[in-house]
Formats: sequence, C-alpha cells, structure tokens
Amino acid sequence: MKSSVDAIKELREMTCASVAHCKKALEETKGDIKQAAVLLRKQGLEIAAKKSSRAAKEGRVDCYIHHGNKIGVLIEVNCESDFVARNADFMNFTKDLAMQIAATGPEYIKKEDVPEEVLKHEKSKEDYYKNNCLMEQVFVKDPSLLIKDYLGSIVSKLGENIVIRRFTRYKIGE
Repeated sequence: MKSSVDAIKELREMTCASVAHCKKALEETKGDIKQAAVLLRKQGLEIAAKKSSRAAKEGRVDCYIHHGNKIGVLIEVNCESDFVARNADFMNFTKDLAMQIAATGPEYIKKEDVPEEVLKHEKSKEDYYKNNCLMEQVFVKDPSLLIKDYLGSIVSKLGENIVIRRFTRYKIGE
C-alpha cells in the first residue's frame, strides 16, 4: 500500500521517526496511523535495547524551576557524543524530563532501582512503580506515552545510547 505524504508527515510529527521509518510503518499497518505509531514506538524500544551496552560518557546537566520558585530539579542525562548533547531534540528531552520530575516527584529512575524492603510494604508493586519510577510514569506532556517510550523514540531518532543517570528534586519545606 502506498502511503500518502500527509499521513507520513502526521506520523513523523507524532513520533519524531524518520520519513523512511514512517513510510515503512504505514505500509506495514495498511495506512493506520495509530497502529503505525505503536509499531514505531516498539521499534524505538528495540533500538534502545540494542544500544544500551554502548558507553554514554557525554551529555548534559539540566534544570527546571517551577513557577513560584517552590520546586526545582537538577538532572544528568548522558549520551555518547557531545554532538548529540548539543542537539535541540536532546536538550528538549532533558528539559521535559526535569519538568516531569518536578510535576510527579518520582523517587527512582527505573523499577530495578527500588529496594526490596520498600516493596514489602506495598500492596501493588506495579502501582508503586508507576507512581515512583520515572521510566514507568505517563509523560505529563503526552499521556499516550510512558517516559521509557519517549526515551526509546529519542534514542531511535538520534542513534545513540542515552542514559538518565541521576536527578534531584528540591521542594520548599521538604
């Protein structure tokens, strides 16, 4: 099936994937944009998994101060090259992550970071992960995405391993 230029453009804006990937995904899903977006997200996670063993020694430290100056976040996100660290998409990603942390207050980056003794007291591990692990949270700017999906799409687009190394959230009175 031949994909229309408008459909490719719409899918590209939704997913940040390349034109070729968008066209291929639309052909595989017979023109269904929603299914194509899901397929591209899955492919992004697969690409991210393949690149995860590569060293990420460059990157940036970013910050976000919420309106009213009551909440602030510092975050370190690493990538493989300084070229990507200066890329606008990477900079937007780090800023979005800092805003996400300010809004949701996660305690951990991924569920593997949660100590077993913390989970002993929880009724539902999955609910705890969704509320307290950054990678498992719904992205505040786009509720159809999890942070891990957003990370996968950025890795796929930029072609480098990207690692959320650490963050600190400050709130007045805490």
